Amino acid sequence: MLRFLARRLLIIPLILLGLSIVTFTVSRLVPGDPVKLAAGPQARPEQIIKLTEEFGLDRPLPEQYFMYMTGLLQGNWGYSISTKREVGPDLVTYFAATLELTIVSTLIGLAVGIPLAVVSARWRDRWPDHFSRFISIGAVSVPVFWIAIVLQIVLAQNLRLLPVSGRFDPRMSYPETYTGLLLLDTLIGGNIPAFLTTLRYLIIPALCQSLLVIALVTRQLRGDLLDIVRKDFVLVARANGIPERVIWTRYLMKNALIATVSMMGFLIGFQLGGAVLIEYVLDWPGIGQYALKAALQLDFQPIMGSTLFIGCVVVLVNLITDLLYRVIDPRIGLS
Repeated sequence: MLRFLARRLLIIPLILLGLSIVTFTVSRLVPGDPVKLAAGPQARPEQIIKLTEEFGLDRPLPEQYFMYMTGLLQGNWGYSISTKREVGPDLVTYFAATLELTIVSTLIGLAVGIPLAVVSARWRDRWPDHFSRFISIGAVSVPVFWIAIVLQIVLAQNLRLLPVSGRFDPRMSYPETYTGLLLLDTLIGGNIPAFLTTLRYLIIPALCQSLLVIALVTRQLRGDLLDIVRKDFVLVARANGIPERVIWTRYLMKNALIATVSMMGFLIGFQLGGAVLIEYVLDWPGIGQYALKAALQLDFQPIMGSTLFIGCVVVLVNLITDLLYRVIDPRIGLS
């Protein structure tokens, strides 16, 4: 286990170094002048020159990259050209919103997807199976931004059950932050009204983002359950009179969850970096929307920071996923 961890931890800096080189090169090759965009149309030439020198954009690309990485190793993520704010604190704030959305949507996806998969495999080719497959295929086929707009119109605008967009009611005093996760922070502070408000704002984004989890978990787990249910050890267990409940929970689920756990590592990483549409349509102040606004303004530092920050998290999530293999099935070797 220690050797496996040591090998993976040695590889992580190489992955992030390659990611930084690719992101830096692509961001600098995009046509346009971020300094002119940040300075505005009324800026004088001497102001543009001064800003260019201030942000080091007048130097050769290798020197710019070396300066950026040197500052990054010292904990300096740079400054945004458009907002003049430090990128590091902004990344922590926006990532907390995306992380909260990802955690809640993943829990909803697992809570719905796993029972659907079990029902589908238990009553194969009968109406519960057809219903489960209809839900899973429909969840991944319909564009998620369209579902978000429909939920906004129906639940928020027409029925007025939920807020249209945002993360918290601007008419209320913002809760005290401890972790950046508002649901957890409001519970820590004992602020139940703020907790309920946060939950109401979270329902539509979490439901939309959970659809992909529901679809993939249902399809993956159903297929694995149907494959394992034909194995000899399951037939022997049934021949020995072991109850079906025990067979499905102890024999089938434990073996079928291995591939699902592997897929969840990919899904969580995808949600952390790919929630741009949800965050944009529903005005969720997450890291996806932060990176999108930076890209539209050719703001290099936030783009680099967002990419590397998400890259670090995705690599760590995949490392944790690999370790979970061993917990679920100790027979699996770590290599």
